[in-house]
Amino acid sequence: MPRIAIIGAGITGVTSAYALSKLGYDVTVYDRQRYPAMETSYANGGQLSASNAEVWNSAATILKGLRWMLRKNAPLLLNPKFSWHKYSWLAQFMAQIPNYRDNTIATTRLAIEARQHLFDMADAEGIDFDLERRGILHIYHDAASFDTARRSNALLEAGGLERYAVSSSEARDIEPTLQTGCYGGFYTPSDATGDIHKFTRGLAAACERRGVTFVQDADIDTISRDSRARESRPYTLDILRNGGTQREQHEAHAIVVCAGAASRKFARQLGDSLNIYPVKGYSISVHLDDAESQAAAPRVSLLDEAAKIVTSRLGDRFRVAGTAEFNGFNMDIRAERVQPLIDWTRKHFPNVKTARVVPWCGLRPMTPNMMPRVGPGKRPGVFYNTGHGHLGWTLSAATAQMLAASVGRALPVG
Repeated sequence: MPRIAIIGAGITGVTSAYALSKLGYDVTVYDRQRYPAMETSYANGGQLSASNAEVWNSAATILKGLRWMLRKNAPLLLNPKFSWHKYSWLAQFMAQIPNYRDNTIATTRLAIEARQHLFDMADAEGIDFDLERRGILHIYHDAASFDTARRSNALLEAGGLERYAVSSSEARDIEPTLQTGCYGGFYTPSDATGDIHKFTRGLAAACERRGVTFVQDADIDTISRDSRARESRPYTLDILRNGGTQREQHEAHAIVVCAGAASRKFARQLGDSLNIYPVKGYSISVHLDDAESQAAAPRVSLLDEAAKIVTSRLGDRFRVAGTAEFNGFNMDIRAERVQPLIDWTRKHFPNVKTARVVPWCGLRPMTPNMMPRVGPGKRPGVFYNTGHGHLGWTLSAATAQMLAASVGRALPVG
């Protein structure tokens, strides 16, 4: 039975392990953290959002970014300090503007497909992840932004998404707890929200029941290949354990890279060029510790277009997330980036108490064209399922199926 090593135990790594185990492969998942889903799959915005499938490669996004560069609390922030990786990524990002329409439509279709795969996994394995299937409401505060949204909505509809415009009063009917007005909105009833961490941990447990091995606290130093070992396991993973004090070597027939923002490093070792940049996002989890706060927090997921803030109701928590920060692998949780999320919550939901707020940040693995990299690498037995950007939670259940199909064609079981 072919032994496959998956690098990364976040949402893409665990969904990939699940899909491959169902095909009969011997799967081992490696991760540097002590448990699955402890990095970017820990506390994201929670949205399973085909309605947020619009790629960012547009002149409007670039103009907004330039205007926001001098604001510390801006929704999109670029550290201007020179980095070859950052500026080469930005150059490739701008070169993808002509593909904005096609990539948005393709991402929408993939997001719609992914929904059912994810729900099927949760139903089959009995995973409770605070799922809310109440749709997502995008709100706009002026006519200009609403008219711009009409144009992008046409692309989402071309991708097969049911999404329709609503007035200010209709938006309040959809989510009565919203205390501030808006010019109008777009509502996607088929979208949903859920806790990515709970789902990933639950699916990881299901994988273990199916025979998948998880090797945690495993920092992969190098990956080497013996091209002469055709029938045996040609790939050797050199792994550091226990804070680097212990070194182990593990062998595999094939490697699947699902390492998020670290995927670029592993791709170089495996002979591939993979331009993924870490784009930091922030969230806060507002704990709804009293009945008044629970009643005042919305159940329908929101996206405020002006603030670039999204929300999800996760049981007795209210998740508020946003911002995009181009600042390398910096993981500092900065007060001036967290405060706008708290202020937004207080403004729009004044009866939600913010006495207990837990901040978090994570690095979204973004490719220049905003499309995930799924499929084989240059070398035999090398595969990728990574680079999902801000839509890893939304797309992963579908890209795992694509990855499994790619592995199945190249490395049949039996």
